[in-house]
Amino acid sequence: MSASAPPPETPLALIGREGRRRIVTATNPAGRAAGLRPGMAATQAHALVPGLVVHDATPSDDADGLDRLALWALRRYAPIVAADPPDGLVIDATGATHLHGGDEAMIADLVQRLRAAGLAARAAMAPSWGAAHALARFGPHPMEVVAPERLAAALAPLPIAAMRLATDMVDGLRRLGFDTVGELAAQPRAPLLLRFGPELGRRLDQALGQAFEIVTPIEVPELIQVDRGFAEPIGAPETLARYTGLLVEALCATLEAKGLGARTLDLRFHRVDNRIEAIRIGTAKPVRAAKRLTRLLTDKLETVAPGFGIERMTLAAPIAEPLTYRDGHAFGEPAEADVSALIDTLANKVGASSLYRLARVESDVPERSVKKVAPLASPTLTRWPVDWPRPTRLLDRPEPVETLALLPDHPPVNFVWRGVRRRVKRADGPERIFGEWARSDAELLAVRDYFLVEDDAGERFWLYRTGDGVDPATGAQTWFLHGLFG
Repeated sequence: MSASAPPPETPLALIGREGRRRIVTATNPAGRAAGLRPGMAATQAHALVPGLVVHDATPSDDADGLDRLALWALRRYAPIVAADPPDGLVIDATGATHLHGGDEAMIADLVQRLRAAGLAARAAMAPSWGAAHALARFGPHPMEVVAPERLAAALAPLPIAAMRLATDMVDGLRRLGFDTVGELAAQPRAPLLLRFGPELGRRLDQALGQAFEIVTPIEVPELIQVDRGFAEPIGAPETLARYTGLLVEALCATLEAKGLGARTLDLRFHRVDNRIEAIRIGTAKPVRAAKRLTRLLTDKLETVAPGFGIERMTLAAPIAEPLTYRDGHAFGEPAEADVSALIDTLANKVGASSLYRLARVESDVPERSVKKVAPLASPTLTRWPVDWPRPTRLLDRPEPVETLALLPDHPPVNFVWRGVRRRVKRADGPERIFGEWARSDAELLAVRDYFLVEDDAGERFWLYRTGDGVDPATGAQTWFLHGLFG
């Protein structure tokens, strides 16, 4: 934040021009709390908030910033991204959300990253651009995912301004008594269209997913991409697969000239009806092997709807990194297994977030001592303890068990877990683990005693008892099952 910036509690507004009028184009939360709103006349704003801090709006700078944000979203989230001035982005994430863990996980990650950069954001995912636009700006939740069957119900309570109508049309509808989208959608169309023109019906149909709306993706001059146009539209799966391979070969030649490998590929299909179908794949490390990339792309061709035909195909690498090769092995040494191709195949089917390996974290508390890392992430320096083994499966939450123990420091003789009684045949322990007092006062005195036990069927479990058996403040002497050994 600039040293000359006013405090957050000071109302601030940006003033721009709409024709000959000077209006408020944006304001901060303090300004909104004081009654300011975009579109308000500048003179009215000054009269409403004496001593209002104002700055001149710079629409060109705002547009440049929005384009940079669109480029960031293109590289990270989806193959089709467009700026939605003055303050939004349109992201067509069809076929790409699985790479981020699903719809909810993707928009949560988007909003979280923008907030970390100091940008307040709202996000909505819906079957149509109009609906997502309305819910993101006027919906009750800062993040929302709406399924097609809930679309009409989600839009119904929103104000009619959410339909992207002209200001004079919104005012005219309000004078007729319409306040919400639901009230407007329930009325016969003919009288409304006769009075307000076709724009009203078009916006309603676009929001409800009954009319298609063209999204023109942002074009990035420096983006590594190749394309191919067709004199006659194509649509047969084998034809699409053949031209996909040709585009991959051309792109790999460009990548080789630059010394790069692709981490993300976007294949866009421009249909004759102006719709764009797209597929996105990702790789665990930079790749420019044409056969491998072609296979990953063609595996997803079944998700593409060619419609009446495709007139152009575009293949781009929004994320490309330097490609380095490992040194060759000496004669007679076994080659290291390369599982990156398998990881790429699985990640593009089930999502990259579903593939991970576990790495050690410096913490004595078992549930905090592991973290998920990428399958090909570099090895960590922290190692697992060798004195006490850890289970191959750690439960998400320790589950309470009923036990019978002879003495506080002794392992249980038997225990009941999930309704099944098990008799302990062998046991080892206790391993005492103290709470991490620096995290919270509740862990200042907390103690756990862990036991590795084996039942008479040969299955091994990781149990612990809270408390040290002497001071009640250290724990309530209750038993939990925390892990299973393979």
